[in-house]
Amino acid sequence: MQQEPTALRMEDPGIRDLFSDDQRLQSWLDVEAALAQAEAELDIVPADAAEEIARKCRLEFLDRDAIQDGLVRTGHGLVPLIWELDRVCDGDAGGYVHWGATTQNITQTGKLIQLRKAHHIYLSQLAKILTLFGDLAEETKDYALPGRTHGQHAVPATFGLKVAVWIDELSRHIERLRGCESRVFVAMLGGGAGTLGSLGPIGLEVQEKMAEKLDLRPMPMPSRTTADHLCEYVVILGMLAATCSKIGREMYTLMKQEFGEVEEPVPPGTVGSSTMPQKRNPKLGQDVVASAAQIRTLVPLALEAMMTEHEADRTTSVMMDRALNQAAILTGDMLQYMIELFDGLRVFPERMRRNLDLSGGLIMSEALMLELGRRVGRQRAHDAIYDAAQASVVEGKPFTEALSEIEDVQDNLTSDQIETLLDPTQYTGASSLMAERFAKQARELAAEIQA
Repeated sequence: MQQEPTALRMEDPGIRDLFSDDQRLQSWLDVEAALAQAEAELDIVPADAAEEIARKCRLEFLDRDAIQDGLVRTGHGLVPLIWELDRVCDGDAGGYVHWGATTQNITQTGKLIQLRKAHHIYLSQLAKILTLFGDLAEETKDYALPGRTHGQHAVPATFGLKVAVWIDELSRHIERLRGCESRVFVAMLGGGAGTLGSLGPIGLEVQEKMAEKLDLRPMPMPSRTTADHLCEYVVILGMLAATCSKIGREMYTLMKQEFGEVEEPVPPGTVGSSTMPQKRNPKLGQDVVASAAQIRTLVPLALEAMMTEHEADRTTSVMMDRALNQAAILTGDMLQYMIELFDGLRVFPERMRRNLDLSGGLIMSEALMLELGRRVGRQRAHDAIYDAAQASVVEGKPFTEALSEIEDVQDNLTSDQIETLLDPTQYTGASSLMAERFAKQARELAAEIQA
């Protein structure tokens, strides 16, 4: 964990490719193939026609130029693909393409096929992050540093405790991601207005079989106005982004020279500034924060896209498609930045320890108050230590000198007791224990995801 890395890998997690034009068109073809096969099993279309449709539902069989020309001519995203699929199918099989479906049935289901692939990549990335965090929490469980509240020293903590908090929060995001799968990844077949008018009651069976072939669940109510499940996924990504941003910002702050407690990987040869040669900038931390901010801005868009009037409205479909696409790609980037940031993070326990002494012992006021409180009562002890602390700050005198001027302190605590109570490394509470517990949790959850 302490070694200086030789290079930033910046591996592409593969999300962008999943949302390329080719992948989008192929996902639609996959849905068309599953639809035809499901309908053949229920004797709605001829079996040989469904077999031919499924065989030709590969983008390599289609003329991309013809599809593009059709798109320009019609302004419709799916119809040119259907025309081209019809053309390449032998015999009369093409006449059964897209039987009983409407565009959104195909495009939305296809989108969820793409998103599910991204979903599995996210879980893999999160498993890597948890593994890194587990090791980091274990290593730094006893690295004492100032616990900070409202930007000021509060009581001593450990860096491992900080990491344990991140593990705890990320674990719940993983629970949310896995828990939403049955709601989000669903196949839709409701026809033009969600009535299944083109297929009738058997259409529900078609949807079930189609979903099974795509390894999705059937949409309980295949309404084109229902988008809460899509919005839920964007919201979960937004929450994940907020946590990652918090972590990235913490690294950004602790890397400042005024703190100096950590440093993200800065490989030899990395240039931080065109004019200031000394700069070692927190680029990865900044990338995490920037990506996370963009993801969160898409949550309101997804919420707006839930409000569709009547039985369908292309306006909200376009909005939701944009929210899903951008959130998906940005999340892959953000999680990859997190991996790179913590794979090679340097931590400086000596600087953390020095930072504990910046207040001249004031950070140990609570420990002094509680020990004194055993003799004179908590509130009276609070008042006594408060007076000493404020005198130390306002008058610029050492805390020990200010304490020596408080009668209750002098009458009840010896110099040796005060010296012992001013040791911040002895007042980190359960920090080490919690770091150990969540290090174990992180490793176990990562192993479960990767199994």
